Amino acid sequence: MTTRTASGTAARVISLVGAVFALIEVIYILLILFGASASNGFFKFISSLAEPLALFWPGLFPIDNYQLNVIVNYGLAAVFWLVVAGILARLVGRW
Repeated sequence: MTTRTASGTAARVISLVGAVFALIEVIYILLILFGASASNGFFKFISSLAEPLALFWPGLFPIDNYQLNVIVNYGLAAVFWLVVAGILARLVGRW
């Protein structure tokens, strides 16, 4: 019974981490769309997290419109994290 509880807890942690990663990507998208100053400390912090978390997505679909480019590429990264975390959580939850 404790194994089931431990695996359920691990699955919830994995889901939470994936959701946080996706949220960072969404916050970055919103900051770009609303024209946040690149010299702002919060923007720099979120950017320093969002760019590495985006992995291979930025530049995968080159779009001339900068804002649309950010929405598509970082949005796909957010969806990626949700899907991967969901799959991993489901696998861990079954053990």
